[in-house]
Amino acid sequence: MCLRTLKIGLAATLVVALAFNPLASTINAYSPDDNWEEKFRAIPKAENLKEYMRRLSAEPHHLGSVAGKRNAEWMRDQLKGWGLKAELEEFDVLFPTPKERLLELVTPEKFQARLKEPVLSEDPDSGDADQLPTYNAYSGDGDVTAPLVYVNYGVPADYDQLAKMGVDVKGKIVIARYGGSWRGIKPKVAHEHGAVGCIIYSDPKEDGYYQGDVYPKGPYRNETGVQRGSVMDMPIHPGDPLTPGWGATKNARRLAREEAKTLMKIPVLPISYGDALPLLKSLTGQVVPESWRGALPITYHVGPGAATVRLKVVSDWKITTLYNVIARIEGSSFPDEWIIRGNHHDAWVNGADDPVSGMVAVLEEARAFGELLKQGWRPKRTMIFCAWDGEEQGLLGSTEWVEQHAEELKQKAVAYINSDSTSKGVFGAGGSHTLEKFVNDAARSVNDPKGKGTLWEVMRSRRGDDKRSDLRIGALGSGSDYTAFLDHLGIASLNIGFGGDGGGGIYHSIYDSFAWYTRFSDTTFEYGQTLVKIAGTMTMRLADAKILPFEFTNFADTVEGYVEEISKLPKQNVDLSSLGVSVAKLKRAANLYERALGAIAQTGSLPADVKDLNRLLYQSERKLLSAAGLPRREWFKHQIYAPGFYTGYGVKTLPGVREALEQKNWAEAAEQVKVISRTLDEMSAQIETASKKLRGQ
Repeated sequence: MCLRTLKIGLAATLVVALAFNPLASTINAYSPDDNWEEKFRAIPKAENLKEYMRRLSAEPHHLGSVAGKRNAEWMRDQLKGWGLKAELEEFDVLFPTPKERLLELVTPEKFQARLKEPVLSEDPDSGDADQLPTYNAYSGDGDVTAPLVYVNYGVPADYDQLAKMGVDVKGKIVIARYGGSWRGIKPKVAHEHGAVGCIIYSDPKEDGYYQGDVYPKGPYRNETGVQRGSVMDMPIHPGDPLTPGWGATKNARRLAREEAKTLMKIPVLPISYGDALPLLKSLTGQVVPESWRGALPITYHVGPGAATVRLKVVSDWKITTLYNVIARIEGSSFPDEWIIRGNHHDAWVNGADDPVSGMVAVLEEARAFGELLKQGWRPKRTMIFCAWDGEEQGLLGSTEWVEQHAEELKQKAVAYINSDSTSKGVFGAGGSHTLEKFVNDAARSVNDPKGKGTLWEVMRSRRGDDKRSDLRIGALGSGSDYTAFLDHLGIASLNIGFGGDGGGGIYHSIYDSFAWYTRFSDTTFEYGQTLVKIAGTMTMRLADAKILPFEFTNFADTVEGYVEEISKLPKQNVDLSSLGVSVAKLKRAANLYERALGAIAQTGSLPADVKDLNRLLYQSERKLLSAAGLPRREWFKHQIYAPGFYTGYGVKTLPGVREALEQKNWAEAAEQVKVISRTLDEMSAQIETASKKLRGQ
C-alpha cells in the first residue's frame, strides 16, 4: 500500500454489502423540485481547481510559515467573496522545529548523511526558500552513538522475529523502513524495546525505483527524496500535546513538556534511501528473512556488528499560532443542525498533492454553493466549510477546534465529511456505517469523469463483481481530520477521495509540487472536479433531507462481522456471548426502523415531530461512545472504531476487546466485552425510539 493512500484512510475502499433501499432514498428527499442538485453539479470547473492549486502550492506553507497564514487569509477572503460568512480561528500549539540534525556512520568507516533534498532543474519549486528540513516532528532530543540494528518495518511482529534470531536492540540505534504501519509506531516500539535512537528510511521497494521511474523522469521517489512527518504518539491522542482534551487557546492551561504523553522519548530522523545505503551496507550479522528484504543492491543483514552510528537531534520547542478557516452558510429551517465539510490547508513543504489537491475541491464546492445562493437557493441546515491548519503535525487544527467547541458540536453536528489528498482512479470512502447506504446512493448519482458510468458502477466494475446491488464502505482509523469528530465526539463521519491509478513517491518531500502533480497525478483536474460534485452532492443531501439518511441494517450487519472476527482470536475462556445477544438486539432494532421508514415512504407523509426524529438519528453515533474511553487512552471514546495502539492510522474495530485479546489481557478483554455490549444496547434503544417517532408514537 502506498503511504499516501494509507494517510488518506482509503485503504479499505468500498466492498460488497446489503441491498439498496429505494424507498428510504425517496423519503429522504434530498433535492427540491427545481433540481438544485443538477444545477450544483454543473458549476464546478476543472480550470479553477488548477488555478487554486497553482496559488496555494506556490510556496512552502507549513504550520507557522508566512505563506501558511497568507494562504489562510486568501481562502477566507475568497469564501467571503463567494457569499459565505468566513473567519480565521486561531490556536497556539507546540510545534518543534530542528536546530541540529546529524547522522553519521562512525565505524567501520566514516560516512555523514546528507539529510537534504537537492534542487531539480525540472521542478522550480524544489529550490523555494523557507522549506522545512528533513525531520520528524516531536522526536526526542538527544545525541547518541551506538551499534546499528535493522528492524524491517519496526512493528511489534518484527521484534518477535528478532527475539527468535537472538537479537536484542537494547542500547542500540535501530533503522526501519517506511511501511507496515504508521511512522510514529516505529520509534515508539523501538523505545519500548530499549533502543536509544531510531532512523526511518524509504526503501525503493515500497517507494522508489522498484515501483517505476523516479522523479523527475517518473512519479516515484528518487534516491534523495525524504518523507518528513510527525512521530507524535497519536494513538494516545491527537492534537496539541500540551492541551489534551481542551482547546489550545492563547490563555489555555498547558502541561509541562515532561508531562505530555505523546512526545517521543528517543531521537528520530527520516532519511533517503541514498543516505540509508551506506548504513545498511555496513551491517553484518545474520541475513534477514526474505520478507524483510528491500530493493537496495545489497544483502540485507540485521546486525549488530561493526556498524556504529551517531544520531543527534535538537529541536526548538516553541509555541506556534495556527489558522483555521471557518466558513458557513446559515440554514433556513434548522440552523442549529450542522453539516461540516473539511480538508486541511497546511503542508510539510509545497504540498500540491498533500493537501492542496483536496483543499481546492473544498474551495470550488463552496464557490458552487455561493453561486446557488445568488440564484435563490438556501440549505435547510447550516453548512460549515473548514480549512484546517497543523494537520501534518498531528491533526492540530481540527482537534483543537473540536475540543474548544465540543459542547456545541455534541448538540448540533449532524455529520462531518472529510477529504485530504486526492488523485485519479476510483472513488473511495470510509466512515460511519450508519451512512453506508447514503454513500451508495450518492455514488449512483454522479458520473465517472472518463464516461465509464456512475462512480458506483466503476467501483463495482473494479471489484469484478456484477452480481451484487450495493457496496460497503470501510471503517476509519485515524490519519486525517475526521478523527476528533468521530473518535472523540461520536459525530458520524466520512472520508472520501479518488485513488488507485496514480503512482508516486513524493509524499512529504520537496518534490510534492505543482510540477509533479500536473505531470503525474490528476493532470486534467477532472477527478478533482468530480470530487467536488460527489462531496457537494453529499453535503447538499444531508443539508436538505426531510429525514436524515441514517440507516442501521448495514451497520448491524457490519458489527456482527466484527464480532465474528474477534471470536476467532485466542480468548482463554473470555465469554463473548453477551456481544452476540447485543448484536441480535441491534439487528432487530435496525430491521424495525427500516420497516417503519419503508411504511413512511409508501405514504409520503412525514411524522409530525420530524425535527425530534432527526435529532435522534444524528445523535445515534454518540451512543457508540464510552465516557471512560479506551483503556490507557481515554481521549478515544468510540467503541466500534479506533486507530490501533500499534497501527497508528490503521483501524481496529471493537478496539477495547480486540486489542485486549491480541495482548492476551484476558481480564481486560472480559471487562471490555461488557462495555461494548452496553454500548450496542444503548444504540439499539436509540434506534427503537426513532422507529416509534416514525410510527407517530
